[in-house]
Amino acid sequence: MFSRILIANRGEIALRIIRACQELGIETVAIYSEADKDAQYLKMANEAICIGPASPLESYLNIPRIISAAEIADVEAIHPGYGFLAENDHFAEVCQDCGITFIGPSAESMRQLGDKVEARKIAQKARVPVVPGSDGPLANDGEAIKMANKIGYPVILKAAAGGGGRGMRVVHSDISMRSAFASAQAESEAAFNNGTLFMEKYVLDPRHVEVQVMSDKAGNVLHFYERDCSIQRRHQKLIEEAPCPILDDKMREELCKAAIKVVKQTDYVGAATVEFLLDKNKKFYFIEVNTRIQVEHPVTEMVTGHDLIKWQLKVASGQILDIKQKDIKLIGSAIECRINAEDPARDFAPCPGKITKYIQPGGLGVRVDTHVYQDWMISPHYDSMIAKLITLQNTREESIATMVRALKEFKIEPVKTTIPVCLNILTHNLYLKNKVDTSFIEQHMS
Repeated sequence: MFSRILIANRGEIALRIIRACQELGIETVAIYSEADKDAQYLKMANEAICIGPASPLESYLNIPRIISAAEIADVEAIHPGYGFLAENDHFAEVCQDCGITFIGPSAESMRQLGDKVEARKIAQKARVPVVPGSDGPLANDGEAIKMANKIGYPVILKAAAGGGGRGMRVVHSDISMRSAFASAQAESEAAFNNGTLFMEKYVLDPRHVEVQVMSDKAGNVLHFYERDCSIQRRHQKLIEEAPCPILDDKMREELCKAAIKVVKQTDYVGAATVEFLLDKNKKFYFIEVNTRIQVEHPVTEMVTGHDLIKWQLKVASGQILDIKQKDIKLIGSAIECRINAEDPARDFAPCPGKITKYIQPGGLGVRVDTHVYQDWMISPHYDSMIAKLITLQNTREESIATMVRALKEFKIEPVKTTIPVCLNILTHNLYLKNKVDTSFIEQHMS
């Protein structure tokens, strides 16, 4: 096991990693920007190093500064968390060249599975169903129109690199394709420095279901079951739950086996999330792989009892997965609400500012992952998510009831947050009846 690692991230995921490391006896080095100098989790790390101004390009995305901090602090490994450089194959390569272990897959594995076009090909090779679409990148909008007419509208344009809903556009006709292609390409270029687009048939009203996978250096691959991430806004997840409440045991086994088949096509080490769409007939289609730990990993931890960050650290250090698939059991139902500093009344515009009132919920079956506190200043420079509220109970109904109660207890003022939106969703008749899909918010909450 490592004796000392650097955490190349900020906020709640940095705190989450620090806690896992403390329990494993690993020293931590936290990096921070000038905007995060008052973060309380910096005091929990063994060492904290400022790497630059608030701008991510000059701090959390600045590879030379991060590597310099790692070398000065004499660490053995770097944990990238999620976002920022977590899926940057160049960063993984630089770490390797500097003799520092990247806590995640190799640069080559990341290139293979992190690129959505290549991942589709890998899934097809593994004989896992994929959504009909282009076999490679689209050269231009004219080629996109030809492909759309071949597979039939509606279609969805997607960025080959990255995620988080960026570079995605649903297109319904030739007329709207040219503008959609240009805007998706520009957004992808700005977000990922890569404007490559591909196309898929747009599956109407699907559920978004993903499988958590972990692999070690000996070639062992295990799944930790699935999460339902259908409650989304602009292709960005807002509420997740585990397990998926519409899968029976047979379907669950088929889906999880398919995820493992995809990951086994590469020499993958670490945590991966294999994502699928489930149509109205409960037929699943592979869509992509996220080559990092996910924001929503806590719901999986709650229903399996396994600490996924610790498993990341163990397999990256060379330890093998010393458990069998049959040892991983599902227990109860877990739900996660992402609490974002956004103003729902202004089309979910980011709402930075100082928190002057902060009251955190508690009680049996309630978990809060956050780095914020009373008098914390929410920066406009970073993602708007400031907390994750997770509940675990024996049944979905009980977990929803606990979440509703916890959301009502949670006070973050005066900034606007997504707490009221989450409450509205969780008390909606269709959500309670488990009749949801990825268009739920647009159709029922606007």
